[in-house]
Amino acid sequence: MKKLMTTALMLMVTMQLFAQGAGSAIADTLAGSEKIYVVVACVAIILAGLLLFLFSIERRLKKLEKKS
Repeated sequence: MKKLMTTALMLMVTMQLFAQGAGSAIADTLAGSEKIYVVVACVAIILAGLLLFLFSIERRLKKLEKKS
């Protein structure tokens, strides 16, 4: 029952997010000047760096666990 209530609550929150306007001035400006691609590229690079960092930490932890 608890999972069902949590799922319903999350769906309601998501619906509220879609109730916002069709677009914002910032998004229109970035898309119009094609700077949105630079923003997306920066976010992708940052996420890739974080993922690589987390995987390297995981490998180090596995090595330490095997040693002990």
